[in-house]
Amino acid sequence: MEKEIIIEQLKEIIKPYVQEKEAFEALTEHTDFINDLKINSANLVDVILDIEEKYDIVIDNESMERMLNVKAAIEIISTKLADKI
Repeated sequence: MEKEIIIEQLKEIIKPYVQEKEAFEALTEHTDFINDLKINSANLVDVILDIEEKYDIVIDNESMERMLNVKAAIEIISTKLADKI
């Protein structure tokens, strides 16, 4: 799946949890979920659960700990989707 598609889908998933709307509008690969978007850690777990549901994947604890920014999320989603094939 292309990176741009994943970014657009990620934006839909994280939108309800974002506290910093300006950072959300300027979202890039380097956007940090906690520092830039002000998503708290409890909501970050919700984001991960929503990602699992959207893509029908399981994100292990090690991957969860790495999923702190958009780039890491894209890499993890891409890897998990490739593993399903």
